Amino acid sequence: MTSNFLLFFAFYILTPLLPIYLDAQFAADKHMMGIVLSGYVVAALIVRPFSGFIVDSFDRRKVLMICFFFFFICFLGYVGAGTLLLFAIVRTLHGLPFGAVTVANSTVAIDSLPSVHRNAGVGYYGLSNNLAMAFAPSVGIWIYTSTHNFELLFWIAFVLAMAGFVCVSLIKLPQRPTVRKKQPLSFDRFFLIRGWLLAVNILFFGICWGIMSNYVAIYGKEELGITDGTGIFFMILSAGLFLSRLQGSKALRQGKLTENAIMGTLLSLAGYTLFAAVGQPWAYYTSAALIGLGNGHMYPAFLNMFVSVARHDQRGTANSSILTSWDIGMGLGILFGGILVDFAAYSWAFWAAALLQLTGTLLMIFFTRSFFLKRRLPDS
Repeated sequence: MTSNFLLFFAFYILTPLLPIYLDAQFAADKHMMGIVLSGYVVAALIVRPFSGFIVDSFDRRKVLMICFFFFFICFLGYVGAGTLLLFAIVRTLHGLPFGAVTVANSTVAIDSLPSVHRNAGVGYYGLSNNLAMAFAPSVGIWIYTSTHNFELLFWIAFVLAMAGFVCVSLIKLPQRPTVRKKQPLSFDRFFLIRGWLLAVNILFFGICWGIMSNYVAIYGKEELGITDGTGIFFMILSAGLFLSRLQGSKALRQGKLTENAIMGTLLSLAGYTLFAAVGQPWAYYTSAALIGLGNGHMYPAFLNMFVSVARHDQRGTANSSILTSWDIGMGLGILFGGILVDFAAYSWAFWAAALLQLTGTLLMIFFTRSFFLKRRLPDS
């Protein structure tokens, strides 16, 4: 949890400030900013299926340490990048160890948990992401407004990521066989085919989140006149994620994965619908709480469902599969939402998110639930 918190803190402390840095340092326009910053996401998306295969095929702790090492070393590249092209190359390359280390770290976390505590433990582990997302952007903005020194921020991110590497070096895991027998390469080694409907379902929710997260700030500014409330929106959302993971841990311990997932999808549906239907500041912030509470119940339940339909030697593949599906959904949401905003209005984009959330909720209730229960493997 500590290493994961430091990893995401180092990531999020820079995220809201990189567009400002590109503008101030390289005079990049918005189109160029999008190209430069999207390379990170594309690289992470490409590497994740392969990282799942590697984590399942080799010593997981060693794989985690190697990936984490390259993740923290890449922060030095930002300090030395003197041109926009060089910065774009460093940013894109940084996505490769980020995509791999997130898969490896969560897989090692699952390995370190006793089976009786795994469901709840995964939920608690996810709190480290939420805490980093809640506080790191505000800390980064505060440091920048106080110093106006981007190089200092890059060094702080480097030190935080290096501290995370030190943490993973202290992790001790029981020995496990890496590969019991030579298996032919197949698509199932890179994507968990047994969980294909779970992947489709989480993709729907990723699309909704992509639409919401990418356009909530500009919508609040242009439509509601909220110029400084985006940070508050994400703070409320993060608080919802935090509280729901604490509150839902008992149900996860009892193995109520589908119940937790359905509760989360319904809460998120209420949040997306409220956001689309009521163009008022109170609805803007209330929807953040509902979506946070919903995702905090839904995501750890889905992650546990992925792990529960995978063999023990496929946990890395299970982790990479849910992350890949979520990332593809987010990318489609950003693209789809941008088209609707450009050619129609913000309301169309947010209503589309609400309808897709409804579709994903109905899919979960009537199809994915029974799909999971039929394929769930007994835990040894």
